[in-house]
Amino acid sequence: MSDDKEKTSFVNGLDSGPADDCSQENGERERQGLDHGLNQALAAKTEEAQALHDKHLRLAAEFENYKRLAQKDQRDYARFANESLLKELLPIIDNLERAIKSAKEAPKEGAKADSLIEGVELTLKQFMDLLAKAGVRQIASVGEQFDPARHQAVAQVKSPGAPDNTVIEEFQKGYLLHERMLRAAMVTVASAPTSN
Repeated sequence: MSDDKEKTSFVNGLDSGPADDCSQENGERERQGLDHGLNQALAAKTEEAQALHDKHLRLAAEFENYKRLAQKDQRDYARFANESLLKELLPIIDNLERAIKSAKEAPKEGAKADSLIEGVELTLKQFMDLLAKAGVRQIASVGEQFDPARHQAVAQVKSPGAPDNTVIEEFQKGYLLHERMLRAAMVTVASAPTSN
């Protein structure tokens, strides 16, 4: 009987041994397949997360550039917002300057003329101070080389005493608003006399 038990035990061992080994191998293969699938999914998600991070960084940089440009536009708008108003004030200054010039050239009638000149000069000074606060300044013209960006020539006169292409007379002053041309000066330009 012990022989039968040994055979049974051997047969049972045969039954359980290789079957257990196969199931262990199958389980190991399944785990490896599952691990491989998880690793692939993890790699795909990592790649996706990296792409989203790169996209976020680009968007953040674009937004910073937009903010900087918007701030620059806002500063420029604030600096030049009053440009049209200031252009409308310039003819007033021209008229005040003409009144002063006319009063100085006319025969004086005592204190009346002097007080008129003084009052207009004070008004002109007040206007000029106001414009200076807003960033407006006059362009120097007489005696300067003619510059088409700053001067508008209304006449050209032969002048032996002045260098060629030099401003010799100013009809209307030119003005800058900060560094931008507000109005060009209307001038007479000297030309060299022709030799006969």
